[in-house]
Amino acid sequence: MNLDSTPSATVWTAAFCVLLLAGLLTRLWLASRQIRHVARHRDAVPPAFAGAVDLAAHRKAADYTVAKSRLGLLDMAWGAAVLVGWTLLGGLDALNHGLQALFGAGLWQQLALLGAFFLIGGLLELPLSWYKTFRVEESFGFNKMTLGLWLSDGLKSALLGAAIGLPLAALVLWLMEAAGAFWWLWAWGVWMGFNLLLLVLYPTVIAPLFNKFEPLNDEGLRQRIEALMARCGFASKGLFVMDGSKRSAHANAYFTGFGPAKRVVFFDTLLQRLSPGEIDAVLAHELGHFKHRHVLQRIALMFVLSLVGLALLGWLSAQTWFYTGLGVSPNLGSPNSALALLLFASVVPLATFFITPWTSHLSRRQEFEADAYALQHADGRDLAQALLKLYKDNASTLTPDPLFVKFYYSHPPAGERLARMPAQA
Repeated sequence: MNLDSTPSATVWTAAFCVLLLAGLLTRLWLASRQIRHVARHRDAVPPAFAGAVDLAAHRKAADYTVAKSRLGLLDMAWGAAVLVGWTLLGGLDALNHGLQALFGAGLWQQLALLGAFFLIGGLLELPLSWYKTFRVEESFGFNKMTLGLWLSDGLKSALLGAAIGLPLAALVLWLMEAAGAFWWLWAWGVWMGFNLLLLVLYPTVIAPLFNKFEPLNDEGLRQRIEALMARCGFASKGLFVMDGSKRSAHANAYFTGFGPAKRVVFFDTLLQRLSPGEIDAVLAHELGHFKHRHVLQRIALMFVLSLVGLALLGWLSAQTWFYTGLGVSPNLGSPNSALALLLFASVVPLATFFITPWTSHLSRRQEFEADAYALQHADGRDLAQALLKLYKDNASTLTPDPLFVKFYYSHPPAGERLARMPAQA
C-alpha cells in the first residue's frame, strides 16, 4: 500500500467534495426546472392531446410529477448528508473499528461491516420510502399496499439480499486477498457469472417470493399473443399474469429471464385497461427490444463498465490516500477489502452521474427502435392508444422540462413518441 498519502489525500478530499457538490447542485437545478415547467403548464392540455386527455387527468399528472419531484429534492439532500456522514464525518471509520474490536480482523469482520453498512443504510432510507408509498402514491390513488405488506416486502428483501449478497461478497473478498494483483479480473468473472445466473433464476425463484404468477387463462388473448410471437420468431417459457394490483395501480408488462428461461409477464392492471389489440401492440414493442438485441447490448455495456470499474478499484484499493481522503483510517496489518468496496460503491455514483445524459439518450433511441418494430407487427393506432392510456393511467406528465428529459428520461416523452406514429391518425 502506498504510504505517501498526505498530499494525495488532500487532493482526493477536494475532488470528492467538488463531485458531490457539483452533482447535488445539478440535480437540484434540474429538479427545480422540472417542477416549474410542469406547474407552469398545469392548466392547459397540449394541443396534440386535446382530444385524448381531459384537463382533470392532465392536472393530476402535473400534480403527481411535482409531488414526486419535491420528494426527490429531499431525497437528494438526505442522500448527500448520509454520504458525508459515512465518509468525511467518520461514520464508516467508526463502524469499521467498532466491528474490529468486536470480531477481530479477518473475513467475518469484513462481512459484518458490509452487512451493517447496508442494514443501517436501509434503515435510514425507510422514512422517505414510507412517505413516498403511504403519502405521495396513496394520495394520488396508486398505492394498494398495507403497512404489513410493505414491512413484509422490506424484510424479505433484506433477508434475500443477505442470503445472496453475503456469500458473493465473501467470495469477492477472498479473491481480493488471495488472487494477487489481478484479483479484479477474477472478481469480474464471478460477477458476470452471478448476473447471468440471476437472470435465469429470477423468474422462477426470486420473483414468486413477492408476487403470484398465474398462467394467462384468456384463451382468445393467449392465441393472439402466441400468433404475434410466432410472426416475430420469439419463443418463451409461458405467458403469465402478475398480481401487481396488490401493491400499486400502475400498469406494466415485461419480459424476464434469459435464454430458455424467458417468460412474458403482464400486470393484472394492464389486462384490465387495454384492449386485445393494444396488448398486442405493447407486446410487439417489447419484442422489438429483443429483435434489436437491446437486452444483450445493455448486458454487454454493464459488463464492460464493471470490468473498468473493478480494474480501477484494484488500483485504488492499494492507495492509502483513497481511504484517508474519505475520512477512513485503513487497517494496518489486516485486510481493507470491505472498506475499499464500500468507499468505491459510495463514490462511483458521483462520477457516473455526469454520463447520465448519454445513457438516457441511448435508452430513448432504443425505445424509438422498439416502437418502429411494433408498428411493423401491430396496428399503429393500437400502439398509440395503448401509450396514451398508460401515460394517463400512470399520471405521466405530458409537459416535462426538455432539459430534464434529455438528462434523465429513459423513455421518450409522449409528444415525441406519438409524433413518430403516423398510423395513430
